[in-house]
Amino acid sequence: MNNRLLEVAGPPALMFMWSSAFIAGIIGVGAAPTMLVLFSRFAIAGALLIVYAVATKAVWPRGRVLAHTVVAGLLMQFVQFGGFYSAMHQHVTASVISLVQGLSPLVIALFASGLGESVSRRQWLGFGVGGIGVGMAVVDQSAFSLSGLLFSVVGLLGLSLGTVYQKRFTPGVDPRTGTALHIAVSAPFAGAMALAAGDFHIADPARFAGSMVWMVLVNSMGAFLLLNTMLQRWGTTRVSRFFFAIPAITALMAWLVIDQPLHPLTMAGLGVGVIGMVLASRRATPAAPADTETAPAATESVATEPAATETVAAPRTYTLRRHALHA
Repeated sequence: MNNRLLEVAGPPALMFMWSSAFIAGIIGVGAAPTMLVLFSRFAIAGALLIVYAVATKAVWPRGRVLAHTVVAGLLMQFVQFGGFYSAMHQHVTASVISLVQGLSPLVIALFASGLGESVSRRQWLGFGVGGIGVGMAVVDQSAFSLSGLLFSVVGLLGLSLGTVYQKRFTPGVDPRTGTALHIAVSAPFAGAMALAAGDFHIADPARFAGSMVWMVLVNSMGAFLLLNTMLQRWGTTRVSRFFFAIPAITALMAWLVIDQPLHPLTMAGLGVGVIGMVLASRRATPAAPADTETAPAATESVATEPAATETVAAPRTYTLRRHALHA
């Protein structure tokens, strides 16, 4: 994907597709057993993504990188959606689940800072403001069971740990093959749990089919291909900040599509969340180098040879530089 197009269209597209997943998930688990929904999503999307990766001659990871890709996929797909879908089955609303998931930038930043990714004070302030906005967006919709809350936390940890793990161990994996593997390897685990539950009754075939088409094409394929591309080219902290706006967007979509109430506080939370995103995205401007004669040449070298820059960097850390990776 063109860098300029990704800059302009990537964030809003990701937020829309990600928010719609909560709505499609609630419709799906309302029509069929949770693990059957999850298995169907993973199996169909995984098969299509493998065909797509093969057709486009994408490079597949091997050896240790392949093993790390599988681990990242199980965290980001099976653990995340297994937790969130189970919470939906416990009648946790889309807005509440998105609130819990909206805390992922804070968790990701915590893990990422421990692995060497720098997070400035201004960014931490932005995360705090964004977290307040997330809470405001869905504070009126906080009725859920304890088991539903625990499942939501499991989903949050799956997403957060998976995102940091992917950026830490598989930063150079092609997004096409990475996404295909993430989803495909999760299908057998969901299938095993569906078999263990022994419930395959689909109460509403039409709603199940409709939600499945959306989850496969938009959520599993579109959203994760885009997410993995953004993670490859940008830092985890930059990508994760977009999740602050998702609870408010989800609340709006839930109001339009499945008739959940939309309160004024939700809209106020969206505004606060956007402020947090802006703060989290800004970094202090570094001081100008003393030798202005040699600075342009050094800058050009870093910009035109990102691979060499990555090689010089310490192998067990990564940074938030915008051009750290290029496809």
